[in-house]
Amino acid sequence: MRPGAAVVLASASLLVLAPGAPPTAAPPLPALLADTGGGSQLITAQAPSAGATSGTLTWWDLRDGTWTKAGSAPARFGANGLVEGGSRRQGTNTTPAGLYDLPYAFGIKPAPSGTRVTYRPVRQNSWWCEDNASRSYNRWTEPRPADCRAAESEHLISYTQQYAHAYVIGFNYAKPVRERGAGIFLHVNGRAATAGCVSVSAAAMRAVLGWADPGRRPHIAIGTASGPTAIVRY
Repeated sequence: MRPGAAVVLASASLLVLAPGAPPTAAPPLPALLADTGGGSQLITAQAPSAGATSGTLTWWDLRDGTWTKAGSAPARFGANGLVEGGSRRQGTNTTPAGLYDLPYAFGIKPAPSGTRVTYRPVRQNSWWCEDNASRSYNRWTEPRPADCRAAESEHLISYTQQYAHAYVIGFNYAKPVRERGAGIFLHVNGRAATAGCVSVSAAAMRAVLGWADPGRRPHIAIGTASGPTAIVRY
């Protein structure tokens, strides 16, 4: 053994055995996103893969430069998984991945306690027009206009469980593109996967609406853990 080798080995042993610095905590998910919408509240809806129909919804607050989890719940997605929002096609039962604003909420039941976002009560003549030929495509209408076929739209009051409380996701909303999709919401769970929306339990839906503050510009980021629809791309 060369001179000093014993000292080196002993030192190495000490390095192995001595407790090192604690591992650095992983950054919160919003800190990894390309964009969070510019506000200080964010909802993330993440699925493990593009073909998944379930995942996790988490709502976050940005305070003093750090994103902090405010709540979390199991979530459901479209029956055919998730796709890139810009290439989505209507009627495919897919949830559009992307970053979206949250224009307003609505519900058959009264707004949950503490709700500050605009909340529209669902009435007998409340419809969401999904008729591609209508001038009201991807819009709430009361009553349903003549150019919006009932068979191509949603009579909101008919969905007593899902639309007890709902939050409009701004997918294809500001400037609707025909055939891309309409009526994408965050709403209460139905019996199974959705037709393209994101859904959570009734308790989680009430919690989200009681948490959301329009003055803090909440957005929702939808995506997967990895791949072309990875949530961190948005």
